[in-house]
Amino acid sequence: MEDLRPTDPARIGGHRLLARLGAGGMGVVYLGRTDAGALAAIKVILPEYAGDEDFRTRFRREAEAARRVDSPWAVPVTGADTEAERPWLATEFVPGPTLSDVVARRGPLPVRSVTVLGRLLARALAAVHAAGLVHRDVKPGNVLLTAGGPRLIDFGIARTADATALTATGMIVGTPGFLPPEQVWGDAEVPGVPEVPSGPGSTEQASGSTEQVSGSVEAARGNTKAVRGDTEAASGAGNIGAASGSGNTEAASGNPAGAAGDVFSLGCLLAYAATGRPPFGSGAVDAVLYRTVHDAPDLDGIQDAALRALLERCLAKEPGERPAAADLDTLIAEDVPAGATAEWLPEDVVRIIADRAAALLALPDIEATVAVAENPGPPQPAPGRRRFLLYAAGGAIALGAGALTAVRLTRDESGTGGGDGAPGGSRWIIGVHADLTGPGSAAGRAQERGVRLAVDRFNSLDDQPFRLAVKVLDDQGDARRSVQVAEEFARDPEVLAVIGPTSDETTGAALPAYDEAALPVLTVSALQITFPKRANASFFQATPSHAALAVPIVNRLLLRPDVERLGVLVDRAGGQAAYQAGYAANLLTPQLTTGTTHPRVVPAGTTVFDPVLTDLLSNRSDALFYAGDAAGAARVARILADLSFPGPCMAQHTVMGPEFLEQAGASAEGWEFVAPFTDASAPAGATFAAAHRKRFGAAPAAWSAEAYDVAGLVARELAAVAEAAAKGATASATGATASVKGATAGAAGASASATATTGATPSGDGRPTRSALSAAIAAARYDGVSRSYAFDEERRQLVGQDAHLYRVEDGRIRYLGPAPKPKS
Repeated sequence: MEDLRPTDPARIGGHRLLARLGAGGMGVVYLGRTDAGALAAIKVILPEYAGDEDFRTRFRREAEAARRVDSPWAVPVTGADTEAERPWLATEFVPGPTLSDVVARRGPLPVRSVTVLGRLLARALAAVHAAGLVHRDVKPGNVLLTAGGPRLIDFGIARTADATALTATGMIVGTPGFLPPEQVWGDAEVPGVPEVPSGPGSTEQASGSTEQVSGSVEAARGNTKAVRGDTEAASGAGNIGAASGSGNTEAASGNPAGAAGDVFSLGCLLAYAATGRPPFGSGAVDAVLYRTVHDAPDLDGIQDAALRALLERCLAKEPGERPAAADLDTLIAEDVPAGATAEWLPEDVVRIIADRAAALLALPDIEATVAVAENPGPPQPAPGRRRFLLYAAGGAIALGAGALTAVRLTRDESGTGGGDGAPGGSRWIIGVHADLTGPGSAAGRAQERGVRLAVDRFNSLDDQPFRLAVKVLDDQGDARRSVQVAEEFARDPEVLAVIGPTSDETTGAALPAYDEAALPVLTVSALQITFPKRANASFFQATPSHAALAVPIVNRLLLRPDVERLGVLVDRAGGQAAYQAGYAANLLTPQLTTGTTHPRVVPAGTTVFDPVLTDLLSNRSDALFYAGDAAGAARVARILADLSFPGPCMAQHTVMGPEFLEQAGASAEGWEFVAPFTDASAPAGATFAAAHRKRFGAAPAAWSAEAYDVAGLVARELAAVAEAAAKGATASATGATASVKGATAGAAGASASATATTGATPSGDGRPTRSALSAAIAAARYDGVSRSYAFDEERRQLVGQDAHLYRVEDGRIRYLGPAPKPKS
């Protein structure tokens, strides 16, 4: 759950909006409250889809389908307006975790919990089928857990017996791993994605939120293709699912295949709850689909004979051999909980539910927001905007009770050249948005120094048409201050690009203000798997994400003859960074190698790791990857040293530092890290490191070279766009009609000359527009001292998984060089 943004509406359909629950590719889900005090999850469709009549038809169908389901175990629809300018659908808000989240955190559920889960979800499906519908996406991420029982959510792809597919033919609907075989054989709708255990918050009610994460993981391994019905099976068995797209009807009554498909998916879900893994495995989607059609389910570890027999019936390949959902209620003998009692769940799951409910129900005071009209006008500036005083050169910006440090580089302090422009010349500014005094201050200071060196280098070159200066603002590692810093940079017309922010949290908070101003922003240290896509496409993630880093991590640990099984330990003390890194490593291992994984997740605050490590080793783990914080890594290292574990051990790069070395002591020896930043001793950065020592009297720290690189990229593209714009203006003045093409940009290494004739501001000083610079950066390729830079066209993420390898040797962390890649 996150705060509302300035551009978000204040009310939707009689609901006061309180927060964002999540966002997907098609819309945003808000937490809202009616005037009577009832909470709701409100899905609001994005404007670009609201005008698509086919999409609106599909959304109308979703609302109508969900309204017809009447069951205490299915989340009810409380309101909808499918004809509004921005269609919306409201359901009852359930402040519980998903089944996928619970299993990821604590492992499989006991038999009683699984059977109660099965009986109540069977009742929910029976109500779905009685309404003449099939759900078609029964999976752990669509089941919320509460003390009183589960709740089935998301009827976004449910359809009636006479409905035909509204999207491209030949595409699979649902989630691979939980699809029935007949749905693979011949359905036609939107592509599915692998199941993704969710992070904190009930964001699974945003139907697209998990797809962004899994899509980014797929991009990390270089596979972004859609999963279509005509996918070739991994074994070469050929076409396993060609779909005609001609209206594959699935009646819940006349043709039992549709309803039987939901029962198969329920069987997959219950097997996942009982074992902690999908019954047809994970990995490449085409391989999962092939196993679903041809292989027996993996039910190893289920000792209860009755439960195993029930699952085998639900997972029969032939639809007619499966029991109906209504029959499951009598086939499952387990008593169901009476009232709001949690006795059907183990204590640790009850604690997860209680913690989640407490966090999600810490809501804003409903009286704190002034009521507005149902159809408000354009959003007004947030109060924080009006608290800014005018910026004074070399001074500070007063903001509420705090202050944001602002520094301009007006001369070269080392006497080596690089001033901010000759008299009469133009001076343009690169901003540095950094944490200089908070928890990430080491990275923020390093990035500031890297940018300054890049500006020095640019200004030292002769015959430049302009000079660059640096403006630095400190957000102190605080998300609210990050918003204020972004607003200050956005308002300053001399700032043409910004390097930063430093962390995932401050980056996410700042992006709306930067996007609204179309101001190019390049972060080198925010590694979140995905940030919300922005309208102006001016945000560039110039660093490998946690998912991309999982590729060299997996290659390093498993591409060796003595390792077949990787133990993955995710410590929630490391926050979302640990969760995403651990999940990506677990998902990618079977896709990149012939190895397997044994994943475990422990709650934040865990101090006793002996049981979970015993489990990892007893399950034949030959190597270990720990994703968490330094304190947890040190505890794990000491235990493994006591057990004389001989296999390779690696921790997430966030663990690197004095705290891990001090607390682990001699047990840290040999531990390795794959990091997105290079080291001062790297041969490729020798010249940069020497300049850094001369300028600042010290070797460059982590992230400095990366900031130097992206600032150099920005400077180069600024020069190219300015030169192209100047040539365009000259051509116009002499009556030339030929537009300036790519020669100038090509000479400078840029490819954005299409913006040349529109790249200058009305002031006539030749300053490029921010949009023109964004376009140039998006099309550029740049070889820096730390890596080569190019960006994905759709999401502006760094292309490639280049990283660097470190190891603890003789009590210190030593740089080994670029992370190795597989030979083929």
